[in-house]
Amino acid sequence: MRDDPPLVLGHSLFQGASPAAVNLLLRDAASLHVESGDFLFHEGDEALEYLYVRSGEIEVLRHAREGQERMFHRFVAGELLAETAMFMSHGRYPMDARAHTDAVVLCLKRDGLLAACAAWPELSLRLLTRLSDRVYQRVNEVEWLSDSTAAQRLADYLLGLSAGPDHQVQLPLTQRQLAAQLGIRAETLSRLLADWVAQGHIVGGRRDWVLLDPAFLEGLARPARRDF
Repeated sequence: MRDDPPLVLGHSLFQGASPAAVNLLLRDAASLHVESGDFLFHEGDEALEYLYVRSGEIEVLRHAREGQERMFHRFVAGELLAETAMFMSHGRYPMDARAHTDAVVLCLKRDGLLAACAAWPELSLRLLTRLSDRVYQRVNEVEWLSDSTAAQRLADYLLGLSAGPDHQVQLPLTQRQLAAQLGIRAETLSRLLADWVAQGHIVGGRRDWVLLDPAFLEGLARPARRDF
């Protein structure tokens, strides 16, 4: 645990924290080692801690009524997760958190965060900005899901993952999970990928793809995007 405090305090949320705030933030903090597939908390559990990812990857997800998983985000080393849950009036986690890989996290206490906000008002302002940005992002996502086509959403998603001059893409989700995240049927996702392969726009299979014609995908995705 000795190396944890400098790492978490280097996060943009905590940079420049006063000594009093530092003591409150790190009070009773503890490292936790988890294996791939382990759950760190479940939806509905009392939200007493938020997490700083030291290594590995942690995903947050929900299960739909029909049992289908919807993965909302995957957190990597250097990121905080569940800090917003510390301020929810019901005091419970709104999602599950599961280790996607073996991981090490630093568990930080809700009471310490709330006390640090009172002792260091700048932290409250940073959290308010963080929360406001997330609300705005979610509003845009709702509009995007309702106003865009399945092809536009898939094209935009693939372009967002494209890396390197060869435009290689590795999907972090199964195709069924990806379909749920994009709000489309799994059969529709499979058909779009197959059509784009047949037309020479992409090549690959399962989770590994190469965008042969990114201009085609950009032409699809651009009309559905907002300027800010």
